[in-house]
Amino acid sequence: MSSVADEYGPRNIVGYGQNPPDAKWPGGAKIAISIVLNYEEGSEASPMNGDPQSEKLCSELGPGCEALDGRNVNIESLYEYGSRAGVWRILRLFKEYGVTCTSYMVGQALLMNPEVGRVMVQEGHEVASHGWRWVDRSGWSEEEEVENVRQAITAASGWYYGMVQTKAGARSRGLVARTYAEEGLPLKYYSDDYSDDLPYWVKYPGSLGKQGEGAKGEEGLLIVPYALDTNDYKDGAHNAWLTPDNFASYLIGAFDELYREGLAGSPKMFSIGLHCRLIGRPGRLAGLRKFLEHTRKYEGVWFATREEIADHWKETYPYETVGSA
Repeated sequence: MSSVADEYGPRNIVGYGQNPPDAKWPGGAKIAISIVLNYEEGSEASPMNGDPQSEKLCSELGPGCEALDGRNVNIESLYEYGSRAGVWRILRLFKEYGVTCTSYMVGQALLMNPEVGRVMVQEGHEVASHGWRWVDRSGWSEEEEVENVRQAITAASGWYYGMVQTKAGARSRGLVARTYAEEGLPLKYYSDDYSDDLPYWVKYPGSLGKQGEGAKGEEGLLIVPYALDTNDYKDGAHNAWLTPDNFASYLIGAFDELYREGLAGSPKMFSIGLHCRLIGRPGRLAGLRKFLEHTRKYEGVWFATREEIADHWKETYPYETVGSA
């Protein structure tokens, strides 16, 4: 297999510069809010999944947790809170506020609790791929990674790997794009990127030059950037949101600034990242509720899935137009 790390392409430091394109969000919206619910529970590293060590990341035990050579039942039960209780509390809140989200869903986790996926679809949420396993893939060969991608792409047209500390990231965009193309499936967007507040196009990675039969003629790959600052991942890593008001205040501050930019004629996208085992705890959910209440005070707020954002951008700014940063 060729050096797919080279397919990632050069860095783009400039982007849209001083004059980003008018997003022209539907209905003249001043802001597009993309809430992402990461569903990973059950797919984390565990001897129960055939792994040599247990998970150590993104739980109440924080950054001091060490991977054990054996089962860590404390970590297992902390993750299970997300799939048993947290996800349902979050979905009830979304239903109450009429909000649709994109779920970055790990394939194995969905297989272990398929009711979550069924309800997501029934209630209008988008299911995007978060890979087959929520594990560090740094040690995988290219062949192993391709096989994992193939297991996780059937029902999803958007992709986000995460696990941001991995050393394999440079090759992954090319591997994912190539595998979608070889399987004849459309890859509408790729989100392992944190570089902007608007989508942008890059050349489709690799020599294929375009996607598979599901999207003939497309020669660009749409990047729909994600965010780590407005993300509850901090609660299991560093700089935790210590109170509901901490989380709400930061989200509200980001919303107010982006909404102001929208009023000035430069609408943006606002990404919020959530995890079932974290925001699904009652004390943390209270902060999210406070933020959603704040958004109700404003007109022109579009809660959109990432697929809806991608479809809008493709229609408004096709590849090789101003929509390429």
